Amino acid sequence: MSLLCRDCLSLIAPASPGPPPAEPPGRCPACRGRRLVAHPELAELSIAHLDCDAFYASVEKRDDPSLRDRPVIVGGGQRGVVSAACYVARLYGVRSAMPMFKALAACPDAVVIKPNMAKYREAGEAIRARMRALTPLVEPLSIDEAFLDLTGTEALHHAPPAVTLARLAAEIERDLSLTVSIGLSHNKFLAKIASDLDKPRGFAVIGAAEARDFLADKPVSLLWGVGKALDGALAREGIRRVRDLWPYEEYELVARHGAMGRRLYRMSRGLDDRRVEPDAPTKSISAETTFDSNHAECEALLAELWPLCEKVARRLRQAELGGRTVTLKLKTAQFRNVTRSRSLSSPTQLADVLYREGKALLEPACDGTAFRLIGIGASELSPASEADQPDLLEPDRGRRARVAVAVESVRAKLGATAIGRGRGFRQPVPKPPGGKPPGRA
Repeated sequence: MSLLCRDCLSLIAPASPGPPPAEPPGRCPACRGRRLVAHPELAELSIAHLDCDAFYASVEKRDDPSLRDRPVIVGGGQRGVVSAACYVARLYGVRSAMPMFKALAACPDAVVIKPNMAKYREAGEAIRARMRALTPLVEPLSIDEAFLDLTGTEALHHAPPAVTLARLAAEIERDLSLTVSIGLSHNKFLAKIASDLDKPRGFAVIGAAEARDFLADKPVSLLWGVGKALDGALAREGIRRVRDLWPYEEYELVARHGAMGRRLYRMSRGLDDRRVEPDAPTKSISAETTFDSNHAECEALLAELWPLCEKVARRLRQAELGGRTVTLKLKTAQFRNVTRSRSLSSPTQLADVLYREGKALLEPACDGTAFRLIGIGASELSPASEADQPDLLEPDRGRRARVAVAVESVRAKLGATAIGRGRGFRQPVPKPPGGKPPGRA
């Protein structure tokens, strides 16, 4: 059994036959520290998942020490959802993606802070730079988590990956005043599961030898890609625990669940052949907003849609990508998600094209239903060089693309409100006598 001390970063090899150690159990023989990780495969594993602890809330607490012992929720007002909750707030039952009104009902004394994405990106990039200094094989999953492959780095860092990762976590805490949790295994699937086992400031290991036993009694929803719909379908087949998948051959699961069947077969046995891909392609770019009050009228929804189209178009240009498929997202007052998509003849980066397609998708949904959220996204992405090429139906696309770039240049110099299209300047919605504004419910 190898032993790693996260305090002094000592890695103690498996004990040899002889008298028992003089130090009491649970303490490091080198520094007497108690932050120990013990595992028989500790010195052999090299695939890791690093996840920042309550990231947005932790950044806010770092920057304002008066918040240290208080429940903090990062989110968007009464109508929004929780983006992040510190561990104090979680004791009250507050969770990410929870509607804000439910979070405040559970924790009325919480400090609510509007998200500051620029600040979070800066902190996330500082952490990612430290990861990339250890290995070029870093695959970001979001602003605050990533996979790392440290295979073959022992000679470079003069230590096995487990020690290198423990040192990284200690340096992030010391230099950036943020904490992370690390999962270590032999593949991505198990590493990600491990990183959730010991939060916050955790370091957990799942080895190859124990994978099946570890997974056996876990709910099948733990497997990557199993959402609510598939979880329900599997339950109807009598498959509720991971071990319930073991009697099935791979071809049987593929016949029932298509390509997902192969994933179910392999991951239920702790197998995952996905590589850590540092340049994994972006699959979609989107933006959404939650309203202060529900919108039912098409005019009010379209007014909210246009700035989102501008935001997505800007992000596409920054990523040097174009999108061929446009997806509209709506959420009803009863929290039911509605999505509609349509494909273009060629990729686009233009806000007005996104708006035109989004409007066509939105209008059939304007049947009096009240919505609390709208979003727009672009997927089926391709290089920017393929976007907005002139064609017979839209010969001025190239000119409009150049205008869009010029507008962004002006905004970069003079501010976001320096220039814009007429539809971006909202007119006040008149209120009927003694009533609410039309378009709100």
